[in-house]
Amino acid sequence: MRKTFSAVLVLSFALWLSRPASAQITAISGERMRPHVKFLASDLLEGRGVGTRGGDLAAEYIASQFAVAGAKPAGDNGTYFQKVMLVGTDPQPSTQMSITAAGKGEGSSLKWLDEFIGVTFSQKPEAEFDADAIFVGHGIVAPEYQWDDYKGIDVRGKVVVLFTGEPPSDDPKFFTGPALTYYGRWTYKYEEATRHGAVGAIIIHTTPTASYGWNVVRSSWSKEEIAPKTETGAHALSFAGWVTTEAGQRFASSLGKSVDELLKMADTRGFVAMPMPLKVHLKTQSKVREIASRNVVAKVDGSDPVLKSEAVIFSAHWDHLGVGEKIDGDGIYNGAVDNATGCSMLLELAHAWASLPQKPKRSALFLAVTAEESGLLGSEYYGQHPVVAAGKTALALNFDAFQPYGRYNDVGLYGSERLTISPMVQEAAKRFDLRIAPDPRPSAGTYYRSDHFSFARVGIPAFSVDQGDELTGKPPGAGKKLYEEFNDKHYHQPSDEYHDDWNFAGMETYARFGFLVNYNVANAPKLPTWHAGDEFLPARVQSGVK
Repeated sequence: MRKTFSAVLVLSFALWLSRPASAQITAISGERMRPHVKFLASDLLEGRGVGTRGGDLAAEYIASQFAVAGAKPAGDNGTYFQKVMLVGTDPQPSTQMSITAAGKGEGSSLKWLDEFIGVTFSQKPEAEFDADAIFVGHGIVAPEYQWDDYKGIDVRGKVVVLFTGEPPSDDPKFFTGPALTYYGRWTYKYEEATRHGAVGAIIIHTTPTASYGWNVVRSSWSKEEIAPKTETGAHALSFAGWVTTEAGQRFASSLGKSVDELLKMADTRGFVAMPMPLKVHLKTQSKVREIASRNVVAKVDGSDPVLKSEAVIFSAHWDHLGVGEKIDGDGIYNGAVDNATGCSMLLELAHAWASLPQKPKRSALFLAVTAEESGLLGSEYYGQHPVVAAGKTALALNFDAFQPYGRYNDVGLYGSERLTISPMVQEAAKRFDLRIAPDPRPSAGTYYRSDHFSFARVGIPAFSVDQGDELTGKPPGAGKKLYEEFNDKHYHQPSDEYHDDWNFAGMETYARFGFLVNYNVANAPKLPTWHAGDEFLPARVQSGVK
């Protein structure tokens, strides 16, 4: 039955190509994206931090551009804005951590930023504790894989010490093989530690397990932590943080092990949590404030009297890291690639869709979300408070972080193969001569690291359109090399800035591709869903789609 449905979609796709939409697809312009990127990444917006003047300016700019495009407001009370209430906790350099081995009175202090970083989740100006440490491996409880790192240990009131990532495997039936699942993400680690009543959770950083260096941890976690407001009386971690590999060795030494040996233990089936013969003293100092942030939401109604109540989504996050630690004299984290580029594509897509002489049957939502950099909070809020219910949302395409270096021969569509519309997606890629690239870093858990994940969790078929590795007219691997250079030198750094010599041809192609996919889905005879056995299928069924 699934094959029959897929065949119908492919056939319908071929028929839809002759419609007037092809003119609008061709009209999508990379050069029209340029001024959006330049403005959103300008110093005037001061890094588009959540709860800052620059962030508010970014949201207002995007709303105004939706209006110019002809997309109507779809937020609260007839506006373009969906209010998202958050709390900001800004960790101060006076935050202290020390560890004391059992039987020794004097602790060993760790240096803020250089050896440890983190924040209290208590949303209070001060938090302090002296607690025993327990090594819990990867900190995972996954019954479907017969894995429980907390089995037989009570961590209430204790500090758990752990690694990011998950046990490595080539078996697709065990943590899906080499591709990281949500169990490997740092967000999950803190969530699980909270559920078990720990007072603190400390991740030992290694570049392979985190998939990025300490410089990224340092720049991301030294700034204000944005989170949903904690319910009164709910348990929260008094400290959620990271230590460097070198500082982690101090923890490992208490068990007579190296960091590598601890990681090997954590990776081994049958791992048993181990109390560490040391205490952790933590005293946090923070500035705490309530933040009224906003998602920006616009809508173009569909043409079918019945199906217009359903919708496709285009999304991108507007926020970045704001103003932070100066590097080479620059403290503005402009976020040109991440994610002024995605926002510019979103605005161009809204312009093209609103200009269609004949609208598709289903409606289209254009969603610029807040607080992605803080843990996908804006998209998570939208998932819980949707403009169009999850069961009536056909597909969400997300656009996040494009390097404007020219046209690419391939495209990353990680997770699209999990959907019943994957044949349609493949046909669209062929239309633009794009090879669908395999996930270059499956162990990094790419699917769980961008806003489409928030939509998938509530049952909406979703994936991100990502740039590929191969640049047209360049030597093999040129695009990959540029990506790696950006990741090493500019990702989450002040140097992620706009450049006048950027070539937007690749972004233009990817936007056209995304337009075509959602256009066809907006006209499809049935709502898409996930393939049988997929982890998100139960949420889709719960939303009312079978």
